[in-house]
Amino acid sequence: MTTTVSWLDDITMTQLERNPYPIYERLRAEVPLAYVPVLGSYVASTAEICREIATSDDFEAIITKAGGRTFGHPAVIGVNGPIHADLRSMVDPALQPQEVDRWIDDLVRPIARRYLETFEDVGRAELVGQYCEPVSVRALGDLLGLQSVSSDKLRDWFHKLSRSFTNAGVDEDGEFTNPEGFDEGDEAKAEIRAIVDPLIDRWIDHPDDSAISHWLHDGMPDGKTRERDYIYPTLYVYLLGAMQEPGHAMASTLVGLFTRPDQLESVVDEAGLIPRAISEGMRWTSPIWSATARVSTTDVEVAGVALPAGSVVLMSYGSANHDHSVYEAPSEYDLSRPPLPHLAFGAGNHACAGIYFANHVCRIGLEELFDSIPNLERDTDNDVEFWGWGFRGPTSLHVTWEV
Repeated sequence: MTTTVSWLDDITMTQLERNPYPIYERLRAEVPLAYVPVLGSYVASTAEICREIATSDDFEAIITKAGGRTFGHPAVIGVNGPIHADLRSMVDPALQPQEVDRWIDDLVRPIARRYLETFEDVGRAELVGQYCEPVSVRALGDLLGLQSVSSDKLRDWFHKLSRSFTNAGVDEDGEFTNPEGFDEGDEAKAEIRAIVDPLIDRWIDHPDDSAISHWLHDGMPDGKTRERDYIYPTLYVYLLGAMQEPGHAMASTLVGLFTRPDQLESVVDEAGLIPRAISEGMRWTSPIWSATARVSTTDVEVAGVALPAGSVVLMSYGSANHDHSVYEAPSEYDLSRPPLPHLAFGAGNHACAGIYFANHVCRIGLEELFDSIPNLERDTDNDVEFWGWGFRGPTSLHVTWEV
């Protein structure tokens, strides 16, 4: 595949990981559906095109090349038809709103309180590492049935899987430019299996209310369970995306609020504004920025671009959420903007299964944080840096307060 726009050939993975926004702003303006050589696929960068492709019968889900190398098959984000239906029937029940409402407060609030107690009397903290990520991974780990795995180990797994999944650079022959970049993901998967295999052995004979136990048993004939190799790719998806999204959405929302002190004060004073603050935070910096893909099942034309059957398109939802045709001043965090829908959770039948769960983990985490430390301020002696193109969030967030 060759490009007709020369500057596309110069895009590097380093640029995308450090700051994808300038590149994607130019893509939206000049070539909103374009083949990007370093990614080895087309990129959809506007809200309209992302929605069109995500909901079109001419496309189906496919896992990115780096994602397939990291997760294996069949991962829920990259399959279709009966397998996708079965995997969604496996993971969806525990994430339905009426089910989440039953246990979410009892699960997340004590976790948030435990982490806050470790630093609320100190007067300073680094919230990504000390609060946002730990609360997120612990909540999901306990839901899955991984109470015996430390939060530090869960965080280590999701960071390793994230770097592996986004190791997407390819050369002109479509070969990975950094094949060693998958080693740490392989290491994480080996550790996961060493810990989870004995748990699966127990759950097969002694099912409980943990999510993985339900994955094994629900919808299966008596005496039968799903094969562990069948559920592991989706477990890896959870141990990356479902852990990353709430933690980084919480952190990005805080960074955004720090840019608008008046809005931060309003949210601290009125907890009912927290869900709206989170929604704007997810639009402003989408945690799953450009990690999902679609493949055309037939020759099709989209936005004036002829796509042959088998064309892979990366869905850049983080870019779509900065589309000037939809949002005024999209690069600014603004709680007062009209509550327009965003694409942080995707669209179509492969939209994120954990929308309700993720939003409520964020809500409870911020409620507890603001209740314990209402005078929170960003430590301006430390910069806030964001990283990532497939997944994106602040790498650290230093804060201070009077005790």
